[in-house]
Amino acid sequence: MNGPDVGLETLLELDGSVLEQEGGFWIKIEARQVPASEHALHGIRYSLTLHDRFGTRVLGYDNAHAVKPPKKFKFAGQRLPYDHRHRTASDKGVPYAFESAQRLLEDFFAEVDRVIKEAQQ
Repeated sequence: MNGPDVGLETLLELDGSVLEQEGGFWIKIEARQVPASEHALHGIRYSLTLHDRFGTRVLGYDNAHAVKPPKKFKFAGQRLPYDHRHRTASDKGVPYAFESAQRLLEDFFAEVDRVIKEAQQ
């Protein structure tokens, strides 16, 4: 991360927010600063989720747990990524390259727009 993260204040201010979206979708945001650790090198614990009208999570970005890399790759001895995203309701997560809180917000809301648009077609 180069320079101050201009999106960090925005992300932290959104903590606890539930944002209604079109088509009955809604967003829940949780974000707080924590001491930097191997699980949160950037010092932020976050969960940004999009839910459908039935309350099912259909998209999520978080760092609550490590994700296992695909079996076709050998990652013996390497640190498992905690920053990840869930692309569907059943997705167990794929690594997400956290760059900054600003980029996290941009990536998440771009995916939200895509998911909602696809659902309305």
